[in-house]
Parts: sequence; C-alpha cells; structure tokens
Amino acid sequence: MNSGFVAVTRRDLRLARRRPVEALLPVVFFLVACSLFPLGVGPESEVLRQIAPGIVWVCALLSAMLSLGSLYGSDYADGSLEQMLVSGQPMVVLVLAKALAHWLMTGVPLILVAPLLGLLFDMRADSIATLTLGLLLGTPLLSLIGGVGAALTLGLRNGAVLILLLVLPLCIPVLIFGAGAVTAVDSGISSAGHFYLLGALLLLTLAGAPVATAAALRISI
Repeated sequence: MNSGFVAVTRRDLRLARRRPVEALLPVVFFLVACSLFPLGVGPESEVLRQIAPGIVWVCALLSAMLSLGSLYGSDYADGSLEQMLVSGQPMVVLVLAKALAHWLMTGVPLILVAPLLGLLFDMRADSIATLTLGLLLGTPLLSLIGGVGAALTLGLRNGAVLILLLVLPLCIPVLIFGAGAVTAVDSGISSAGHFYLLGALLLLTLAGAPVATAAALRISI
C-alpha cells in the first residue's frame, strides 16, 4: 500500500512539473483575484482588514476548483484510472495519494502566498498567522471534498459546472470557520474554537471522503 501511495503521488507531481502553466494557474488566479479587491474597494485600511478573511478564503476555494476537472479526468481519458482499479492496490489509498498530490500542487502554494496577501490588505501580524494556519487546516478539506465531486462527475458532459454545484455547498463550513478565526483574533477573542472545528471537519472528511471517492470512481468506470 505504501508503494502504491508513493508511486501515485510522485506520478501526479511529475506530471504537474511537465505542465507548469496548468499547475500554476490556480496560484495566479488566487493572486490576481485577491489583488483586484483593494483596487475596487479603495485604500481604507479598516475596510480592507474587515473584508480580507472572507475574500482570501473565497478566492482560495475558487482557485482549488480550477484544477478539479483534471484531477481524475486525464487519467480517465488515457486509461490510467482503469489500470489503478485493477492494480490490486486499495483504491482508497490511491485516492488519498491523488488528494495529497492535488493539495501539494494547489493548497501549499496558496498557504505560502497568503502572508503576502495579508500585507496587501494591511492585516496585523497575528491575523496573518491565523489566516495562514486556517488555510493549512482548510485547504486539505478542499482537496478531499473536491475529489468526491470530481469522481461523481467523471465522464459527464458539463462536469465542471456540476463539480461547482456539488462541492461549493459542502465547503461553506470551511469558509465560515476559516474566516471566523481571523475575525475572532481581530476582535480580541480566542480563535481556538474555530481551529478545533476545522480540525474535526478535517478528520471527518479524511475518514469519509476517500471511501466515497473510491466508490464513485468504481461506479463511473
């Protein structure tokens, strides 16, 4: 199982290196979308600090959605997904490997650039740290939940639109608790409760999403 997990993760990361434009698209969209809001809202620091958490989280969610269509789509098109199903490896393990690779390609870059966006919105240092920690807990959720949506819409016409309809409602709690943690810090309240809830959601999703994704992939194939 370990060999299959490592092999699929390395394979997806290697394919991402061979397609740098496609791999960097979510990060570029994240930076551009967040950068437009200060230009449209104005330079008032207080307003920017109030809207920053919600804007960053919404843009992070939309950025993660950009690459979900190809999470299993390319493997389905070239027959690699069928080979994974008949390889004898537990499909749940392979699904976890692909979710990890997706998070490393999309979630980790968003976490790394989040402090720069915090400075752009004139956020305080403790708020930036809270935002970064929230993204660290929340972005794996986006990859895991997005994998379920990608598997359910595999091979369907207009699958990208269906992914949005399926995944966005499920990610609303992640947005609420992630942005709420920063708001709590700005208000002088402890953000521990928000992080506990994000951690609980991550554990729950980690236990259920790979099983649901594997079942959806078998149905699609």
